[in-house]
Amino acid sequence: MSVVGVDFGTLNTVIAVARNRGVDVITNEVSNRATPSLVGFGPKSRYLGEPAKTQEISNLKNTVGSLKRLAGRTLNDPDVQIEQQFVSAPLVDIGGQVGAEVTYLGKKEKYTSTQLVSMFLSKVKATASAELKLPVSDLVMSVPAWFTDVQRRALFDAAEIAGLKLLRLMNDTTAAALGYGITKTDLPTAEEKPKRVAFIDIGHSNYSCSIVEFKKGELAVKSTAYDRHFGGRDFDKALVDHFAAEFKEKYKIDIKTNPKAVVRVAAAAEKLKKILSANQQAPINIESLMNDVDVQSMMKREELEALVEPLLKRAHVPLEEALAQAKLNKEDIDVIELVGGCTRVPALKERIQQFFGKNLSFTLNQDEAIARGCAFSCAILSPVFRVRDFAIHDIVNYPIEFTWEKSPDIPDEDTSLTVFNKGNVMPSTKILTFYRKETFNLEAKYAEPDLLPGKINPWIGQFSVKNVKADANDDFMICKLKARLNLHGILNVESGYFVEDMEVEEPIPEEKDAEKKDGDKKDPNAMDTDDKPKTRKVKKQVRKGDLPIVSATSSLDQSKKEAAAEQESSMIMEDKLVADTEDKKNELETYIYDMRNKIDDTYADFASEDEKTKLKAKLEASEDWLYDEGEDATKAVYVQKMDEIRAVAGPIAQRYFDKVEKEREAQRQADEAEAQRKKEMAEAARAAALAQEEASSKKDEEMPDAETVKPDEVTEPESK
Repeated sequence: MSVVGVDFGTLNTVIAVARNRGVDVITNEVSNRATPSLVGFGPKSRYLGEPAKTQEISNLKNTVGSLKRLAGRTLNDPDVQIEQQFVSAPLVDIGGQVGAEVTYLGKKEKYTSTQLVSMFLSKVKATASAELKLPVSDLVMSVPAWFTDVQRRALFDAAEIAGLKLLRLMNDTTAAALGYGITKTDLPTAEEKPKRVAFIDIGHSNYSCSIVEFKKGELAVKSTAYDRHFGGRDFDKALVDHFAAEFKEKYKIDIKTNPKAVVRVAAAAEKLKKILSANQQAPINIESLMNDVDVQSMMKREELEALVEPLLKRAHVPLEEALAQAKLNKEDIDVIELVGGCTRVPALKERIQQFFGKNLSFTLNQDEAIARGCAFSCAILSPVFRVRDFAIHDIVNYPIEFTWEKSPDIPDEDTSLTVFNKGNVMPSTKILTFYRKETFNLEAKYAEPDLLPGKINPWIGQFSVKNVKADANDDFMICKLKARLNLHGILNVESGYFVEDMEVEEPIPEEKDAEKKDGDKKDPNAMDTDDKPKTRKVKKQVRKGDLPIVSATSSLDQSKKEAAAEQESSMIMEDKLVADTEDKKNELETYIYDMRNKIDDTYADFASEDEKTKLKAKLEASEDWLYDEGEDATKAVYVQKMDEIRAVAGPIAQRYFDKVEKEREAQRQADEAEAQRKKEMAEAARAAALAQEEASSKKDEEMPDAETVKPDEVTEPESK
């Protein structure tokens, strides 16, 4: 079973997998650790991820980005109108949901944002499967903390269409916090003061700040604040606007009238911004930008900072809001941990450091921390891996209230209640009690619509409670409903049941010895009796049966999901067929060039002149066909053309391979003979050495022992 964490970003997506030795970020088909979050459409197939990025400039009107920020939105949402500035394809309304109109397989098609996300998740699934060499089904995916119920449900639907099971939708900063805390061995114990860390995530389009308290084995999010329109792309846009004005004055070209020129300048501006993060100045050069005009310019870091000053002035706002919600001061924060690519901008780091008045921390990988946290979460939820227990307590970001129909039998009944307040721990379950004599409906919605992003409808869902009726005495049925805000941040009324007030007997707890009176002490001489425990009658609510609940939410109907999944499967098969066809075409082209080189070189001695002439003629004819008529042939035709060449070249190649095989066999036999010779020589040497050793040993045994002469027995010779 695979354990996959996905940081689904506006610009790029990072995929991490849990392995026995930890968490690894996997690379895609071109060995990049981040995959562009793009979906493109062409005359033959789709382009997902890297291929979509490669053909983006030449296929602008059929390429869709900002997938995450379109999910669960409507076309008239002001946030969607902002996204249109960053999405090349035209956005349209599809049944109340925003989507894109593109040309696919030569026809105009419309796809909802949910379908577009599912297409990209299919790519994520394929990339992870190719790396792991296992089928991928379960994953944990990150989302911004400000995502609402409808946006989260849209991602769930997209994952299901792509054949994936989302184990958890995790807030970005919470995922970063998990990746930070689960590896720490020095966290304070339950009795000690918690470690407070501010996680600041500034990515391509979004700025979030969460205050998190850590104790051994757990984290608790105390607050989360955000700026939904603050990120790297806003810095890029400031640069594009600046250079558009400069090029208009300097080169008399207006790039705003040419979408391709704007995209090329945006790509150059992004590179310039990155260079200026490490250097004081950087050049920008674009060849043939527009009307065959080459452009160039130079920018200093101070100029960039002046351009983005309006953005930098907003940098402190989420920080102040997060501290206020957590009811903490700057001095209470122990560590300020930064993640997200935009946190590399020196001016931004400087503003954040000035705000807190202490050094910033960069212990996490800024681009991969969230994906790693998601992979850890997936490993925790998976039964396959044994991971250190780590509890995650996230919070509700928008207050949720329930409203219901007033009962005619209860004229003064309140008809609304805020069930989940902002800042409540999530996941969370609440039991709602109603007194009713007939079926009734209740509705869930966000209590403060002004807090929601853009113009998202505050409505969450409607729930109809069935089989409610008065009892035999025409009294109310006591209905209990279980409302749950789950770990994904999605609300449901999960179950309903009814209870009755009944008298039941329960044992009276015995008094403690210290509380007993002296007169109640047991006589040691008295006989033991089997006294029954004392009981009392109390009124309790006893569950008597279930109540069916019919839910209406923003999730797609099962039939629509199945239809979309079937369509996605057919598109995947179409993409695969096109890829296989392209492979066969390339294989044919390579084979023609390879054979043309070999016929006068490697195979020259193995073919007659007649065979060479025939093969050269066949190769030339095949090449002419390939570049004239064979551009759009089917896979079967390319295979057939390859077989035709092989029919002519086969006997020649076979003769060459037979000779090579004979040479290999002869070489193998020679190697074996040489090995045998060396083996025999080694054995002979060992035998000779052994014989010499035995002879030496025998000679030592035959020699008499030398007499021992004591020193005092030595005498001088007598003098004459």
